[in-house]
Amino acid sequence: MRRIVLGSALAVNVIGTIVARRRGYNVGGNTIVRCRQGHLFTTIWIPGASLKSVRLGWWRIQRCPVGNHWSIVVPVKESALSRRALRSAQAHRDVRIP
Repeated sequence: MRRIVLGSALAVNVIGTIVARRRGYNVGGNTIVRCRQGHLFTTIWIPGASLKSVRLGWWRIQRCPVGNHWSIVVPVKESALSRRALRSAQAHRDVRIP
């Protein structure tokens, strides 16, 4: 039973990552995210794992380094950002290790 549950959880994460990447989200490494106040920054987004945040399905509660507050963050499609917004997001990174 454990193997079935673990295998199912792994399959859901792998399939979710593939679908997200095909939709244009760069999850699975350094990912640009947006907090609820609209701040953009780069964080490490590992599907199925979280070291610096609390996971709530697709969303995560994490510290925003731009506004210095806790917020729900979601991945952003890099193709939807202007060059200026992309540079700003890449310049603002959260802490590397919790």
